[in-house]
Amino acid sequence: MSPINKLEGLFASPESPCLMVAEIAQTHDGSLGTASSPIDAAAKAGADAIKFQTHIASAESTPGEPWRIKFSPQDETRYDYWKRMEFTAAQWLGLAEHAKERGLIFLSSAFSFEAVDLLEKTGVPGWKVGAGEVSNLPLLEYMARSGKPVILSSGMSPWDEMDAAVDCVRGAGAPVAILQCTTAYPCPPNKLGLNVIDELRKRYDCPVGLSDHSGTIYAGIAAATLGAKLIEVHITFSRECFGPDVTASITTAELRQLVDGVRFVETALGNPVDKEAMAASLNDLRQIFGKSIVAARDLSTGHVISKQDMAFKKPGSGIQASRYKELTGRRLKRPIGVDSMFSEDDFE
Repeated sequence: MSPINKLEGLFASPESPCLMVAEIAQTHDGSLGTASSPIDAAAKAGADAIKFQTHIASAESTPGEPWRIKFSPQDETRYDYWKRMEFTAAQWLGLAEHAKERGLIFLSSAFSFEAVDLLEKTGVPGWKVGAGEVSNLPLLEYMARSGKPVILSSGMSPWDEMDAAVDCVRGAGAPVAILQCTTAYPCPPNKLGLNVIDELRKRYDCPVGLSDHSGTIYAGIAAATLGAKLIEVHITFSRECFGPDVTASITTAELRQLVDGVRFVETALGNPVDKEAMAASLNDLRQIFGKSIVAARDLSTGHVISKQDMAFKKPGSGIQASRYKELTGRRLKRPIGVDSMFSEDDFE
């Protein structure tokens, strides 16, 4: 299946596998070379998609935009930082081609009309909307007019805002998917809101998932168990790297573990077990590991069996230990030595 078809499959079938999205965000710190390296690492780790953020400072921010956290000593303002994160159209096209060569879906969050236009030229198969843009209905409508699927992050939005965003996308003729997320970096477990995944599914009847900022693999695996069809995680080569998202990221080695864990869960959920049939198929093991009723001591002919006369030992090929009440009060018709299994032929 081609990378683009994996995204199409998400909307075509509820049985589609969970789409694993590796988020680079600003980990590249403005370096094209640094932006290219995680693409190879994500592909090696088994991700389905790689996601960037496309910032065009003059189109999305005013010079007075405040810092969330002043983390960059080389940038005087937040605007300066966004300016340094920009790539040219040719550079974005190169990143997209690199991703496709590695079998990955190329995605990037657009924060302006200009960013949408730029990304359209790279052939992105869908749109990812960051939590801060969910209320930007003009931008959502602009994306949705392409007919390509729109993936919304719900991190900062109440239900009425999510309702409006979903209506906007669908009204413009595009399919929608929604990610539960909490805009906290890193996000503690008590704020993950895993319960919201099912609420989103029921409310909007669309593919749902988790955009995880916990910096662990646990939340993603839990989300897969709850039926998430998309899982997005920030990645980094090391937690010692520079950048505002590193504390909320997992390493590329951990990404491999997460992907393997999600696929494990999917296989388990996709193969329900018939308990009776499974037990029957394990009968040979039951006889090896189960317990049989044996004589606790030497017993003579005519002895009436009490519970004290019985011991319960392996193997389980004799009368099962669960039947001990059936033997209580029965009379032996022949002697039984200690540790010998009882059989029906031993009793009158």
